[in-house]
Amino acid sequence: MTSNDAVVVVATIQAAEGSEDKVEQALRAAIPAVHAEPGCLRYALHRDLRSPGTFVMIEKWASAEALGVHGKGAALRELGAALDGLLSKPLSVQTLTALPEGDGDLGRL
Repeated sequence: MTSNDAVVVVATIQAAEGSEDKVEQALRAAIPAVHAEPGCLRYALHRDLRSPGTFVMIEKWASAEALGVHGKGAALRELGAALDGLLSKPLSVQTLTALPEGDGDLGRL
């Protein structure tokens, strides 16, 4: 598998007012299980500096197939259950492919 097969995902999670801590805890709890999934190259949680209730998960998967397995896996099912009722809107998920330019290491995740 080459790095050209990799898929990058940016998932934006918006906590309902007053649920920020619970959402963060649920997201953090899922990370070790996802890191152990085959094909997981990156699964990194971030918080928006201007909107503390907005979390962004930046993911990198070895292939679309690995991402598909993740999407049907236990870790994501459990995370979905843990987030039930805690979000102000549905998750926003972008699935991306790199268009590297310039320095290959700097031009792609």
